[in-house]
Amino acid sequence: MSISTVRKRIIIAVTGATGAPLAVSLLENLRRLDVESHLIMSKWGAATLKYELDPPHNTPSYLQSLAHTTYAPRDVSAAISSGSFRTDGMIVVPCSMKTLAGIRMGYDDDLITRAASVTLKERRRLVLVARETPLSSIHLENMLRLTHAGAVLFPPVMAFYTRPKSIQEMVEQSVTRIIDLLDLGIEIHSEQGERWTGFQWDAKKRQGQGVV
Repeated sequence: MSISTVRKRIIIAVTGATGAPLAVSLLENLRRLDVESHLIMSKWGAATLKYELDPPHNTPSYLQSLAHTTYAPRDVSAAISSGSFRTDGMIVVPCSMKTLAGIRMGYDDDLITRAASVTLKERRRLVLVARETPLSSIHLENMLRLTHAGAVLFPPVMAFYTRPKSIQEMVEQSVTRIIDLLDLGIEIHSEQGERWTGFQWDAKKRQGQGVV
């Protein structure tokens, strides 16, 4: 039996928490990287798009156009519900606290939670871009349990050292870090997703002295 080398394959799940721009940017970047993306959108994930995105990119059909394959959120018979369907990981972006709790409990009542459970049991990388603030002890306990199970919790925290000039620049910085977690081969960030290289002390000193 011959086995051919295939491109990277990632499952992307979009839930109803705030953070739709992160999902769009992630899918766009994965397409540029030639990563095979498999998309699941919950009912509320699809509904949130029109509030957080500008037309014509604020519809489920636009996100679906960026993915290699899309799935109905209730179709637990889909290929990605089985560990025999090989992937390089899964990202839930944004990840609501309801979805996070379902994954923590192993309550696989839809395709998002089932695919996440499969990712964990197969010891593949699961990244949960959790969106909630402030956090209750219930949220924190769920996050701790999932971390112990092997998931990576990634709240999309703003980085001010890049001196972002727009929301999109902040989005790109978080998305680049998310892609790093899946080891997808980005060596150089865009200006918006700038990598930290340490304080530029000499440059700051010259600025303070009025030297350009």
